[in-house]
Amino acid sequence: MAVYTLDWNAMPPGDCRRGAVSIGNFDGVHRGHAALLAELRRQADALGGPAVALTFDPHPIELLRPELSPPRLTTTEDRSQLLLKLGADCVLVLRATHELLALRAKDFFAEMVQKRLQAQALVEGSNFGFGRGREGDVGTLAELCEPAGIGLTVVPPVLLDGIEVSSSRIRAALTTGNVREAASLLGRPYRLNGLVGTGQRRGQKLGFPTANLEQVRTLIPGDGVYAVRVPHESKKWPGAANVGPNPTFGENARKVEIHLIGFEGDLYGKPLAVDFLERLRDTLPFKNVTELVEQLRRDIDQAQRIAGEERT
Repeated sequence: MAVYTLDWNAMPPGDCRRGAVSIGNFDGVHRGHAALLAELRRQADALGGPAVALTFDPHPIELLRPELSPPRLTTTEDRSQLLLKLGADCVLVLRATHELLALRAKDFFAEMVQKRLQAQALVEGSNFGFGRGREGDVGTLAELCEPAGIGLTVVPPVLLDGIEVSSSRIRAALTTGNVREAASLLGRPYRLNGLVGTGQRRGQKLGFPTANLEQVRTLIPGDGVYAVRVPHESKKWPGAANVGPNPTFGENARKVEIHLIGFEGDLYGKPLAVDFLERLRDTLPFKNVTELVEQLRRDIDQAQRIAGEERT
């Protein structure tokens, strides 16, 4: 299994050619994408070729309409690894450029699918769009695949509670802090990645040291206190996270602060991943430090219980 990043007009490595291909942005790598990858794996096995997931970086809308670009759900690195875990043999990350995005649908098909990937089968969702201005759809793809002798499988949407699983639905859930729903749509807890900054070390003085997560490149859930789990040094630590300002101390800056329950050590400057399990409460102002500390103890007890239940 391998991940390759290359220009669109470069020839992909040999282990990515003459197989089954699925093309998409795959942001979040959610249950709908998992269904695509499962079918991609089946098609590749039937052909005896590689299962290839072709994606883009940056997301095309970030180049074409940056003001409309939604926050990402996964980093490029996480997205690639998730696609490999779901069955892809090879993840190709094309560097998105205006030249690539200006290609007509038929030209993208001829250049990328036929010439460079030499695809034997394509697997796409019913809402797939490609080519300049997304002029091509699965109907266009079928018309192009037939004379080229390339098999096409269209995978129907995955529904949860009667509604299609989508990246936009996950973003809406996260924005309101509904990390439980987001996890149901993703098929796993929502994860943030960042670097631990120094912060003001106020939590340490209160007896609850926190890691301040900085340089986060993906969507941060809505303000509130959350039960989380933190994979670090081959162990998964239960934790409580505060997302938002700190009104008790008159701070309005939005931060992500995580207390790892039972952890002792120095995390400053280190990369950290945080899995969000459940929202516990709103971010609230407290009359005094004593009242705040009492609430923090309750938060930590609840977070530890939830993190323990999640492992069963």
